[in-house]
Amino acid sequence: MNEYGTRAKNATIASLGLQNVEAAYWNLSAADLVEETILRGEGTLSNTGALAVDTGEFTGRSPKDKFIVFDDITKDTVWWSDVNIKFDSGKFDLLYNRICAYLGGKEVFVRDAYACADPAYRLNLRVVTEFPWSNLFANNLFLRPTLNEIENFEPEWNIICAPGFKADPAIDGTRQHNFAILNMTRKCIIIGGTAYTGEIKKGIFSLLNYILPQEKGVLSMHCSANLGKDGDTALFFGLSGTGKTTLSADANRQLIGDDEHGWSDKTIFNFEGGCYAKCVDLSKEKEPEIFNAVKFGALLENIEFKDQTGEVDYTNISKTENTRVAYPLHFIENALEPSFAGAPKNIFFLTCDAFGVLPPISKLDAGQAMYHFLSGYTAKVAGTEIGVTEPTLTFSACFGKVFLPLHPTKYAELLGKKLENSTINVWLVNTGWSGGAFGVGSRMKLSYTRALITAALKGDLEKENYETLPVFNLKFPTNCINVPSEILNPRNTWADKAAYDAKANSLANSFIQNFEQYAAFANKEILEAAPKVSITA
Repeated sequence: MNEYGTRAKNATIASLGLQNVEAAYWNLSAADLVEETILRGEGTLSNTGALAVDTGEFTGRSPKDKFIVFDDITKDTVWWSDVNIKFDSGKFDLLYNRICAYLGGKEVFVRDAYACADPAYRLNLRVVTEFPWSNLFANNLFLRPTLNEIENFEPEWNIICAPGFKADPAIDGTRQHNFAILNMTRKCIIIGGTAYTGEIKKGIFSLLNYILPQEKGVLSMHCSANLGKDGDTALFFGLSGTGKTTLSADANRQLIGDDEHGWSDKTIFNFEGGCYAKCVDLSKEKEPEIFNAVKFGALLENIEFKDQTGEVDYTNISKTENTRVAYPLHFIENALEPSFAGAPKNIFFLTCDAFGVLPPISKLDAGQAMYHFLSGYTAKVAGTEIGVTEPTLTFSACFGKVFLPLHPTKYAELLGKKLENSTINVWLVNTGWSGGAFGVGSRMKLSYTRALITAALKGDLEKENYETLPVFNLKFPTNCINVPSEILNPRNTWADKAAYDAKANSLANSFIQNFEQYAAFANKEILEAAPKVSITA
């Protein structure tokens, strides 16, 4: 086995069972990985220098093919459910050996990296990938050790990503040929049958969601975060497609991170060292920070070019609506490094309401904050997951249910403690539809959402008058600069008011039915925050 590049002293992948690979390329630079990808015919450069690749069969995550090994460590701690599926430990060992055999005789790419920007919670990772561009993704998304740190680098967790290896369900115990499996005992993640790079990032996120709350008392969060000039931190919770990346990229605030964070006793800290942004309809006018980050070293996934040019056509979603770009955090000009700051002053729950019922912004009291955190209402946006072709109603606990190895109430308990006796403002922001449901109304203008969030951050909304939305009992401002007042009350935007009332009642019923699973956990204040279905003739 030949091994090239900068690596830790005495480091080897032979200990991972990969002693038979043809060559292992360690910690190659972004330029080397881009060159290798192009030489292999696996990608091409855009006119801005970004590397463009296709992930093939899978252009989104496959939650039904994500597993956790069932063993003595996990049997009584993991929330076994439709999002945490048991995998036999013996089957894992056999599958692991089959992957190692598959990679035998092939060239692989090794990346030493770490997660968690706060040094108190740092987790060292070693990522072994079949494709050079998968390794570029790991370089962009995880935190990057210095050359001195690599000298004595000791990984705590290992990831092996082999997209070309397809499992045999009859032999391997998987659902189909693709899989992503976490093994808490062996401290490794194996990914096969899919080249979608988001599986790498979300594997580590799921891991951190397991260890940080249990072992460190840290609230792990599916949110973006930024920092104002006055030192005020803001958090933006939401599923993919609700605006976490877009709304946290603000020229007037420093970006802490766009997707995954921890909240310790002292800090809000980024888990990652980069961003993985949706780029459908991306433009310099609407999202200048992200647009300018699409340059050499960035990785574009599943995009199309304009005819006979190297210019990306961000409106073309013929491959998927989940077109993506992955880039290091420092590609955002006002990124905060190291990426951690103090406790938040404002928290935004972003929901893509496909029914057009909720206000563009509303202020939540403590009970409502906990209710909506546990509910995690939104619509899954097309393309983010396999099979989702239009916005679909979903309740995703803590705005990230599919990434929660522990029961959602564990995370809610931690949030409740953070909010207790605090002056933190919590806002519910609808980035979805206005003037009617999907197919009738229109998507909320990004400029309006930005103006509302800016007003909240500046404290301007504290000075406005508020009204209460029936059924959901949400307090919303009646005025905001740069936002038409008539859209602040969602009922006013519907031509058919009776149709709005019916849709509001229907959505309220969905909330109530979903929350039944948490009712035993909730206190009186949280239970009273539930919507009240109105009786109509």
